[in-house]
Amino acid sequence: MTAGPDSRTMNACVLHAIGDMRYEQVPRPQPGPGQVLLRIAYCGVCGSDIPRVFVKGTYHFPTIIGHEFAGVVEAAGSGVTDVAPGDRMAVFPLLWCGHCPPCEQGKYVQCLNYDYLGSRRDGAFAEFVVAPRQNLVRVPAGVSLAEAAMTEPAAVALHALRRAGGCGPGDNVAIFGAGPIGLMVAQWARAMGASRIFIFDIVPQKLALAGDLGFMLTFNNRETDPAQVIARETGRDGVNLAIEAAGVPATFGQALAVTGRGGKMVILGNPVADVTLPAGLISQAMRREVAILGTWNSEYSATGNSDDWQTVLAAMASGQLNLTPLITHRVPLSEAVDALTMMRDQRDFYAKVLISPGGFAE
Repeated sequence: MTAGPDSRTMNACVLHAIGDMRYEQVPRPQPGPGQVLLRIAYCGVCGSDIPRVFVKGTYHFPTIIGHEFAGVVEAAGSGVTDVAPGDRMAVFPLLWCGHCPPCEQGKYVQCLNYDYLGSRRDGAFAEFVVAPRQNLVRVPAGVSLAEAAMTEPAAVALHALRRAGGCGPGDNVAIFGAGPIGLMVAQWARAMGASRIFIFDIVPQKLALAGDLGFMLTFNNRETDPAQVIARETGRDGVNLAIEAAGVPATFGQALAVTGRGGKMVILGNPVADVTLPAGLISQAMRREVAILGTWNSEYSATGNSDDWQTVLAAMASGQLNLTPLITHRVPLSEAVDALTMMRDQRDFYAKVLISPGGFAE
């Protein structure tokens, strides 16, 4: 399948209904005023994309999913004068309204009327996507477009720690879930100076990957009780900060159980089921005065001020954040449907899966 000679079409993976994604040719979007047409280099598969395709669907059909992406400028709409073809960009996928109270305060992730590339409108499982210029962030020299495609989840991981006020020397941190987000949280916690970082998961390959990244305090939840591990390692003090990054009921309770007096627990993983907590665990959390914090998305500045996205890209450029080892699959766009099915069925071990339309060179 190739694009039309008149450049009016492109290849894309289009979700027509729940479980019905097709690789096909569709009209190529055109940038309007204040918008940029981006040629996609890589789009990461988020954990939320699997239920979006196979269980929940999107807000309307047909939809092109994909919200973790980076690419190069192909063309700009009227009013856009500060980008040129070939410029490398990462894209903040949330489209804020700009008029509600949170937007007026610059809190775009709390926008009351937001749109979203890859779920509410067409995203980046395609050769091209259109996005507002204000949502584009330049990729620094030395950062590959594959790395840049992981800016969004890395910013989400950073924001989760910042919601808790960060961490530092003397702090013990427990992370439940060693998927890409959990391992990004671990790298940020290490960069912030956390004294000890405990990582829990039930998949041996994920724990091995954590070890390859230099995290030695890894434990299999199926083989050991996290509460006993933390009690033994901390003298029953518990951790200062627990991050629930798996989204399952069991790890929610485990994260709460290991959080020490005056500690904080951050809910990061999208829940896959209802959570029921024993009264005794709730009572313990109350007595320890544990703070339970929700987190969603990441902080973004439309004016280029310091935000989660700028911090991520700077950390990639300096080598402080090393995300390349997380990439286990680079899949052509034409094989994206098979890749998502593999992930759903867990036929192979995977961490970060990147979809690439191809046709470009870095």
